[in-house]
Amino acid sequence: MAAFFYRAVDPAGRRAKGVIEASSESAARAQLRDRKLLPLEIGATRRKVSVAPGGAPGKMTFRRERLGLKRLTLVTRQLATLIGAQVRIEEALRIVAGQTKASGDASLLVNLRSAVMDGRSFASALDDYPGTFGEYYRASVRAGESSGKLSEVMDHLAIHIEEQSKNRQSLQLALIYPTLLALVSLCVIVALLTFVVPDIVRVFTSRGADLPFLTRALITVSDIVSRFGAGILVAGIATGTGCVLALRRPALRSAWHRQLARHPLSRGLVLKINSARFTGTLATLVQSGVPLADALSAAADTVPNRFIRSKVQDVTRRVSEGTALSRAADEARIFPPMLIAMIASGEAGGTLGASLERSAADQSSELKARVATIVALVEPAVLLVMGGIVMVLVLAILMPIVSLNNLAG
Repeated sequence: MAAFFYRAVDPAGRRAKGVIEASSESAARAQLRDRKLLPLEIGATRRKVSVAPGGAPGKMTFRRERLGLKRLTLVTRQLATLIGAQVRIEEALRIVAGQTKASGDASLLVNLRSAVMDGRSFASALDDYPGTFGEYYRASVRAGESSGKLSEVMDHLAIHIEEQSKNRQSLQLALIYPTLLALVSLCVIVALLTFVVPDIVRVFTSRGADLPFLTRALITVSDIVSRFGAGILVAGIATGTGCVLALRRPALRSAWHRQLARHPLSRGLVLKINSARFTGTLATLVQSGVPLADALSAAADTVPNRFIRSKVQDVTRRVSEGTALSRAADEARIFPPMLIAMIASGEAGGTLGASLERSAADQSSELKARVATIVALVEPAVLLVMGGIVMVLVLAILMPIVSLNNLAG
């Protein structure tokens, strides 16, 4: 079974479109005709085939299937509710797909259901859509399926995605003003260097004035921007694109993650982010009754930084060999001391799951406070930088004017 996108007309000439589940394209056509619909355009949701009125296939284009963050939040919450009510995963996917109006979102859910109906696990079906369901999402679902605690894991995922959506929205709103300020200031500076400074330079040179160093440096920068500005912009975009593509290679990405985890400027924030995510997932799995070794293995896959993930995998291996979790975590040197102390107390009192949950909540609160502080510092930092640049421009222009006035006096 697979999902097929269709456009059709009914006997009254009204157009209809949507997604239909069928074993093949011909079966989808037959279902549409049974509904008294004449197919105009039909194809698998991985591709879209335009069908001419005479039945000949037309141009083939590709359809991207991806859920937005808001839609993913809603779908995850719906699935968590249905699975928690003992609804089978394939039936839950069918119900959620039936409630989805957007054809692209519905086709993705129908394809997931078809994969599950074909005997694949839910986590394996999610692997077909890495753009929508990230590593953390898929690893959590895989852990939930292997432990038989999928409903609890889906609840945890729904809460996590809701928090992620709120945090992203708050961050975007907080950065709108500094971003606009930086863009406008940059455009003004480029316009000054391109159009204003050259005219002023001509006035100075015609008077035979001896220009100060700051003004000569400004003239040099103005010449570079006027002659090579477009090339510099293209080179910057190409460099950024190249860096993004290079980081998709596993070796380079691992090296970059190692640098982020070790550099003094980024180490604290990176360790805090990864530790909070790992601890939250581990707490959910342990409280759901998953054996500690299996929970550690599954939680390790949710750690975004590959260098830290390898350290967590070492912790998992040592715990499987009989080492206490608190000792293995302490020797890994990637977890905050408070977390290690909470793990030790949880092990001693037999309340590891509750201790991990409290620690995850504390780390999440600290992380939010730190991010809020960084965001709050962005605006004054932008103002200081742009103000400093404008001040340098004004000084570079005013200093020769003052010199000319002194000569004239």
